[in-house]
Amino acid sequence: MTTPSTLAPIGQSRPGSEWWRTAVIYQIYPRSFADASGDGLGDLPGITSRLGSLRELGVDAIWLSPFQRSPQKDAGYDVADYCDVDPIFGTLADFDAMLTAAHEAGIRVIVDLVPNHSSDQHEWFQAAVSSPPGSPERARYIFRDGTGANGQEPPNNWESVFGGPAWTRVAEPDGTPGQWYLHLFDSSQPDFDWSNPEVQEEFRRVLRFWLDRGVDGFRVDVAHGLVKEEGLPDYTPDPHGGSMGGDSAKAPYWGQDGVHEIYRDWHRLLAEYDGDRALAAEAWLPTVAETALWVRSDEMHQAFNFAYLETDWAAADLREVIDESLAEYAAVGAPSTWVLSNHDVVRHASRLALTAENPQGHGIGPNSPGQPDPVLGLRRARAASTVMLALPGSAYIYQAEELGLPEAIDLPDDARQDPTWFRTKGERYGRDGCRVPLPWEADAPAYGFNTTGDAWLPQPEEWSRLARDAQEGDADSTLTLYKTLLHARRAHTLGTGTLSWLTGYDEDVLAFTNGDVTVIANLGAADVDLPDGEIVAASEPVTGRSLPSDTAVWITA
Repeated sequence: MTTPSTLAPIGQSRPGSEWWRTAVIYQIYPRSFADASGDGLGDLPGITSRLGSLRELGVDAIWLSPFQRSPQKDAGYDVADYCDVDPIFGTLADFDAMLTAAHEAGIRVIVDLVPNHSSDQHEWFQAAVSSPPGSPERARYIFRDGTGANGQEPPNNWESVFGGPAWTRVAEPDGTPGQWYLHLFDSSQPDFDWSNPEVQEEFRRVLRFWLDRGVDGFRVDVAHGLVKEEGLPDYTPDPHGGSMGGDSAKAPYWGQDGVHEIYRDWHRLLAEYDGDRALAAEAWLPTVAETALWVRSDEMHQAFNFAYLETDWAAADLREVIDESLAEYAAVGAPSTWVLSNHDVVRHASRLALTAENPQGHGIGPNSPGQPDPVLGLRRARAASTVMLALPGSAYIYQAEELGLPEAIDLPDDARQDPTWFRTKGERYGRDGCRVPLPWEADAPAYGFNTTGDAWLPQPEEWSRLARDAQEGDADSTLTLYKTLLHARRAHTLGTGTLSWLTGYDEDVLAFTNGDVTVIANLGAADVDLPDGEIVAASEPVTGRSLPSDTAVWITA
């Protein structure tokens, strides 16, 4: 489908035409993508070995979830050394080889950066717990005295994203019970104090380390969480809301105004480098308008559109969020971004067929209510992807969604590894189900994830039929659909296009044009008549000019 000559060259572009404005970016979760060593964990050489498949798919860039040195208490989002590769993934030389190979294939590379917190094994935190209260070492993190008699109660009532209290008490160097430190996530992930200039300067050093190696940008983890409200006031979140924010109320640890100065500083730093280096924000906020504040012209370049990801499979709701996104991002000169799945949410091939409430981060398992219909889920997922990839701006693909991979629901309890599962004592299944190692070859050990058959999470037997080699050459496969969409998206320059809604369709239909492409998506029960023209892509086979339920098409005149 896609040849090297159709991929945009890597280099400096004109203002307003930077690569990240229209790119299709493929998220790689390294421990689950491809395992060259055979130890059951994916690695950097494994990624390098599979770059040809991504080039053939037609993506413009890859984003790698954390591969830096870490105890892996939270799958690498607990970083002990920001400027080294964890041995389970390889070496810095392996990273450099992967980066070079990606660039030679015309694929840019974005790396994950985790600035809200470190691992408790980071040398700074080890120094902090070995130092007295009030010391410079403790000032790098958020330590506070406790409340109540002898300080035995936490400083406030904040809850961890993973469940349980967000504070842990330390023993002082003399062995007596001491101060408490804040961890919005696991107790092994202490939050930095971003009011400290030493923290700010350390992350400038980290940015430069990877930029000097040639990376094309950073996806910034918990980009809305670095700054906490002065005084750390008590706060009780909506129990029905997502764990990462996005509720109607403004939490004192999400989306504080001071965080914007950090990204203005980073923006200036990245501007010193050629090649249009980019910052992408993971910021879960209540509205699209608030999220757009993260991508003003002097701040970050992209922000994940979680409002779009979380929108129900309903035409009116989707029209609303698409309109709002295009308007709000354009108002600050940034591209809209579109995303349906990632490593923190239920894969959309399952999520779009759930019949019960499922807040972000909770996951699904064998005893969850509202179990998805896999056939309906895949059908809706293919249609949703067909709509998403026709929208102007930039799009993110989560690894193996191009295979139609569903959530792995029936993982054994003793195989689960997400901290959410343990901290909630099994009340929430967490995110393991979207992180299971990928199926590459139907008849190979571990479905081609490696040659030994080992996998850090068990792979469902039914994934054999979804393996990449089983879908190659099948005109009706999800893999072929994605290749067709990505090729046509580039050929028709949809990333730089303009969306115009079409009238005359029922309320259960999404119908719009982008350039010379007409997109029709039927979210209702009754068939929809299609206009004249050539069908260049369809999420399901279309007979004649009638579009069935949960199906989307691209048509050209």
